[in-house]
Amino acid sequence: MRIVAGKYGSRSLKSPKNDATRPTQDKIKGAIFSSLGNMFAGGNFLDCYSGTGNMGLEAVSRGMDHATLVDNNKGAISVIKENVKSLKAEKETKIICGNIFSVLERLTLKYDVVYIDPPYAKQENEKLIQKLEDLDIVKSDGVIVVESLQEEVWPEKIASFIKYKEKTYGITRISYYQKEENEE
Repeated sequence: MRIVAGKYGSRSLKSPKNDATRPTQDKIKGAIFSSLGNMFAGGNFLDCYSGTGNMGLEAVSRGMDHATLVDNNKGAISVIKENVKSLKAEKETKIICGNIFSVLERLTLKYDVVYIDPPYAKQENEKLIQKLEDLDIVKSDGVIVVESLQEEVWPEKIASFIKYKEKTYGITRISYYQKEENEE
């Protein structure tokens, strides 16, 4: 696993030596970031189930100002800390150990991109998107990206977020949501 592009491009990242963490494959990660286009000239990225820090570190590498990396697994947090340290990205990241639903209550930033990729068996994506709206954490032109199994079908609308794009890559489905008033 590596950073695909940007200032940390081609740098390797560590991954836990267990099956509890399933990092997004480089090919899929590259496709997601390409789909998001020019959203990386500054701004904030929230990775709700960070695992290795892979997605948030890719966002910072591509030009985002800050990535908040959340995971409730202490082993994953240890790997995230190692990856952040190896890239010298401490100033651009905040690492939080805890359940995402509890953590959201404490966040003070608004996010341009929110990435949701929970362990597939523990998905509460609709509930999480509703909570993001209730707490007004996503910027008005922000995007929520949901990674799930290909057979998972997500509603066209969750809270005020409209699904505007969806792609499948092998067994993986990527769904993109944006606030309704920003629908193109």
